[in-house]
Amino acid sequence: MLSKIPAFNLKAVLRETSLAADTLRAWERRYGLPKPQRTGGGHRLYSQYDIETIKWLTTRQSEGLSISRAVDLWNEISASGADPLAGSATLGINNASTSSGTNETTMSALRTEWVSACLNFNEIQAEQTLNRAFSIFQIEDVCIEVIQKGLSEIGKLWYMNHASVQQEHFASGLAMRRIDALLSASPQPSRSQTVLVGCPPNEWHTFTPLLLSLLLRRRGLNVIYLGANVPTERFAETAMKVRANLVILVAQTLVSAASLQTTLLALTKQDANVAFGGRIFNLRPNIIDYMPAHFLGNTIEGSIQEVERLLKGKIKEKSVKTASEAHISAMHGFATKRTLIEASLKKELQPLSISPEELNNGIYFLGNNIIAALQLGDMEHVTEEMDWLKTLLKTHNRPPQELSHFMKSYSNAIDEHINGQGDPIKHWLKNYIET
Repeated sequence: MLSKIPAFNLKAVLRETSLAADTLRAWERRYGLPKPQRTGGGHRLYSQYDIETIKWLTTRQSEGLSISRAVDLWNEISASGADPLAGSATLGINNASTSSGTNETTMSALRTEWVSACLNFNEIQAEQTLNRAFSIFQIEDVCIEVIQKGLSEIGKLWYMNHASVQQEHFASGLAMRRIDALLSASPQPSRSQTVLVGCPPNEWHTFTPLLLSLLLRRRGLNVIYLGANVPTERFAETAMKVRANLVILVAQTLVSAASLQTTLLALTKQDANVAFGGRIFNLRPNIIDYMPAHFLGNTIEGSIQEVERLLKGKIKEKSVKTASEAHISAMHGFATKRTLIEASLKKELQPLSISPEELNNGIYFLGNNIIAALQLGDMEHVTEEMDWLKTLLKTHNRPPQELSHFMKSYSNAIDEHINGQGDPIKHWLKNYIET
């Protein structure tokens, strides 16, 4: 660990760093780096840590950063909880990859270490891993390669029933806290354009829009982040108030994609420039055709490039698909009779080993997805969202036949209350049971 004991005078520091005295004094005065102590006579005294701080700043300059941007980077890394000098005092950010193999290999190792710490609820180890990553690599790379991809790995483990909800929530909490700190420590916008980012109604997963906000802020844009579950009218109201050059909405689930469609329609009526993205559009690409806005792409890196392109000019209008009359009719019929349908379903399913609370959650979840799929013109969208019910049954060690029984009972309830009008739902249930 580098010593912070003041032991070197100005002459020794200048000899060690090859920096001019006037330049060093200007850095201290304008940027507060380094931070020497003073003797009783007013002379500067520097520690070894101060010397390495100066070397770190000059290395960033040699890599092409201005001194002000290098100081901003130092402050951002410090605000994230990391020590910019951790690991190797003179290791350059851009040169770090060549010192230990490839960039991807090192990132992969750090990601594995972070995922392991999260799964073991080891907050200290998880934070130290990120601190080390931020001290070596650029902030954008760590956020994407370690944090975002690490969360994706934990999500896949949950899907395979190899990780618990608690582990997933623990990791998400740590990730959100770190990204939020980095966003708060970002430099002031250097560009005049304003981008509004948030989630439509019924969307509570905020990691992706928060990360997107951070990456855009670090490109100098004025980013206004609204967070989760923003009512449609609030989005439209805010977009007008701040005169947003671009509005970005992120939806991860089928239900929030349906809410997103409604919000996009309201925003486009105001002639706003709107774009969107999220997990559900990667799973079900044809939903994109039902959205009256520009799709940002399948990766966050690609989304950043699309945002830059869209900010250069008006988004071109595209033809938008709408749900068929049969789907709209089924949606209205189901919504009207939903309470009766679900009551009949519960009656037919009894007795069942799953707790009433979990059964109710599963029925409520499926009902919301049915309405969303009908609104978006294809009941097959629900298939991708059935993993929740599968996981619920698997967690309770229930045989696969119970899911088939559940779906057949659902079909019977549809027949009982909206026979004929519910054909799109019945056809999907039949196909799902058969496959």
